[in-house]
Amino acid sequence: MHGTFLKRHNANIVDGHGNPVYLRGVSFGGWLMMESYFLGGPNLPQSIFEKEFVQLRGKKALNELFMKFRSNFITEFDFKQVASWGMNCIRLPFDYKIADNDRDIAYLDQAIAWARKYNVYLILDLHATYGAQNCEWHAGSSNGKAELWTKESNRKKTYALWKKLADRYKDETIIAGYDILNESVLENTALLNEFYRECIKAIRRVDKHHILFIEGTFWAQQIDVLDDFADDNWAYSIHYYEPMEFAYNLIPFLRYPLPAFGADEIRRRMEGYFRYTQKKKRPVYVGEFGINYRQGFYNEHIYLRDMLQSFKEFGFHWSYWTYKAVKHHMFPDGVYSYFPNSPWVYRQGPKTGWYSWGKVWSERKDEMVCSWRTKAFDLNTHVVDQLKKAL
Repeated sequence: MHGTFLKRHNANIVDGHGNPVYLRGVSFGGWLMMESYFLGGPNLPQSIFEKEFVQLRGKKALNELFMKFRSNFITEFDFKQVASWGMNCIRLPFDYKIADNDRDIAYLDQAIAWARKYNVYLILDLHATYGAQNCEWHAGSSNGKAELWTKESNRKKTYALWKKLADRYKDETIIAGYDILNESVLENTALLNEFYRECIKAIRRVDKHHILFIEGTFWAQQIDVLDDFADDNWAYSIHYYEPMEFAYNLIPFLRYPLPAFGADEIRRRMEGYFRYTQKKKRPVYVGEFGINYRQGFYNEHIYLRDMLQSFKEFGFHWSYWTYKAVKHHMFPDGVYSYFPNSPWVYRQGPKTGWYSWGKVWSERKDEMVCSWRTKAFDLNTHVVDQLKKAL
């Protein structure tokens, strides 16, 4: 794997010798882009957590917390574990604050070193950018607005950020490519395409080699709005959680297959993406899919099996969302789950997850740090078995 760049060749991804490579793995969500539900809290942007924590403990304590969290939530062990499952890819979400800070960008450097050691490709995923690309917490929006699209200054800063990253990592063959922007949402598709054109230009000024993974609008589901960009080395990236009522457990006690949604419907929808992208002669990377696991009582593992079989039939690349998370009753959760109701999880509320951290940080920080490490989490063998069978 080392020493050759991956590239797009027609509807395939190949190594430097022209051999097909299928990227299959997991996302390390919640690490360099912290999201509340990963940590047992309500879905509010990180900025609100930071403000409340600083009010209780101060800025110095917040910096200490971030350092300890990033040094323990994902470690070398986790790269080794993914490789041991036979997977060859990790999607690495990060926010612009990590990448735009000379101190914090060292975490990206460390991830690359571990990926190289264990022979696992990385896809760098800009999960939240300046101003936010959608109005939700996971884009970092603190005001319910997507100001990437309303302020040209935010777009220009994003172009510059990608140029900086591409220049830094242009020679890293363990990086499979760059996922330019996670889950944009906007009606103005002309603006979206202009944004991608400018990002591509910025990257290609310094990096001619890496694959660019490009998501459409409407949460990376609508790809037919994308232009045929002049750059040759890019692939489509989609996300798929349908039906959300089941995958997210928004309606409890639904059992798969649903009356109007089963293996045939999954295949029909994936075939739609396949036929469209075949005409364009571009690969498809399913950057996110996953399930809120309910101990298999509702056939969640069968849902995953059918999804993965469809990906395999159509030659799609994929990364499961996500690797680890505090167990929650909603939203896709981890291959590893944290079940205890520790004082810093505190499911009974009213302040849950990281919104309870400020009260206990000084007295319980050592215990909290230990709880963030993967050895404190339980492996969901049913999920990992389905993923391994699909390799």
